Amino acid sequence: MLLGKLSEEIGAKELTGGKETDVCGISADSKHVMAGDLFVCFRGEENDGHDFAAEAVASGAVALAVERKLDLDVPQMVVQDGRKAMAELAAAFYGHPEKKLKIVGITGTNGKTTTAHMLAAIFKAAGISCGNIGTLGVFYANKEVAPELTTPDPVFLYKIFADMAACGIEWVVMEVSAHALYYGKVDGIHFAYCIFTNLTEDHLDFFKTMERYGAAKRKLFEGEGCGCAILNFDDEEGRALASVARRSVSYALENPSDVFAVDIAEGFDGCRYIINLFDELYEIRLHMTGRHNVYNSMAAAECAKLIGIPVSVIAEGLASLEKVSGRLERAGTYRGADIFVDFAHTPDGLEKSLRALRPHCRGRLICLFGCGGNRDAQKRPLMGEVAAKYADFVVLTSDNPRYEDPFDIVLQIEKGVKTQTNEYVIVVDRESAIEYAVDKLCEGDVLLVAGKGGENYQEIMGVKHIYSDFSAIRSILKYKAAERDG
Repeated sequence: MLLGKLSEEIGAKELTGGKETDVCGISADSKHVMAGDLFVCFRGEENDGHDFAAEAVASGAVALAVERKLDLDVPQMVVQDGRKAMAELAAAFYGHPEKKLKIVGITGTNGKTTTAHMLAAIFKAAGISCGNIGTLGVFYANKEVAPELTTPDPVFLYKIFADMAACGIEWVVMEVSAHALYYGKVDGIHFAYCIFTNLTEDHLDFFKTMERYGAAKRKLFEGEGCGCAILNFDDEEGRALASVARRSVSYALENPSDVFAVDIAEGFDGCRYIINLFDELYEIRLHMTGRHNVYNSMAAAECAKLIGIPVSVIAEGLASLEKVSGRLERAGTYRGADIFVDFAHTPDGLEKSLRALRPHCRGRLICLFGCGGNRDAQKRPLMGEVAAKYADFVVLTSDNPRYEDPFDIVLQIEKGVKTQTNEYVIVVDRESAIEYAVDKLCEGDVLLVAGKGGENYQEIMGVKHIYSDFSAIRSILKYKAAERDG
């Protein structure tokens, strides 16, 4: 695409020559610039892209998008906000594929991934082509792209949109993180429906206050970008969003709402309930247990009904979803005890998972978890307190320590645990911790291994080492079986 055309499309302040320059791609990472790219410069939290412009040009960038002119002999497109321009440039470069798709955005602290997969399953049952973008990766047209971020950066996002449109995808369900909203990654995208799951403590290392965190998520529902908001009315922020969105509907269990559930029955293998979907009653069966999954399924069902999918098909789609990877997923049994893996990495998420398992626990409920390094440290003692309050025994271990000492992280979690109980142990190495917890299991016990879910790595000092809770559990159980059979 010609540089002059791109400049016109985004309304750049100035273009210094090179209108006929052929742009073959867009990049904001100087280490991944390809020959023919337009390199976009903007100030980040730690680095300034302008400082890497020369490196990008040396690697083959044919032009720059800059917030200030640089002393480099290449065409330069001057923009007000480089980060905002990157999204606009990506949309224009790929021919505005977002306008060829109908998009559902899902935001909230917890439940985004499960709600997205539930809605995708309903689309499949209805025979509607659907793409899914989120924490577990990108899925569409029998393609699967490994996950990088919950919400991809704009260049990759619009490239995916373009391929989805080319593959005949009609609807896209995507998770929208608070960081993506804060940085304007989805600015300019019209969402036919926006789902809000909940707002609980997370990411305060970045946002500092819950008010700022909530304000970031609120951006999804403001203005013309949201066609209709689907709001959790049992959440204070969800109720507040009703005054922000142009049009909204609600779901809840405890407050008056457009959609609600009655006669909820939970078991290890799932749950069932009667949904009141805009005054239409129908039995819903899920393979996933827990009241939080009732909320997730109500949100998905409400969205599907607004789109025009019959409630019988909605129920069929929800019943067809066997699992969502690492979301309260059974990972094995040992000595008559059940082992579950869950992504729960916030105080609220951990509480919901433990409370979901408690009614089905005939013995002790054991919780194993850690907290990620270089992330919200304020939640560490809170998660410790939650684990100690709702479990009978707690195993504190490492998660993704990143650049922190994992033992230091555990000691911060321990402060919260000690306010509730002395029934805990520290085993810093995660696989050793799982083996310790498995050894403690007796008939009727339940072990929850929380924090990483379906992740297939452990990040230590900037390196992602191959690691999976599922693989660790399978290996330990296999070794125990061989040891027993002697």
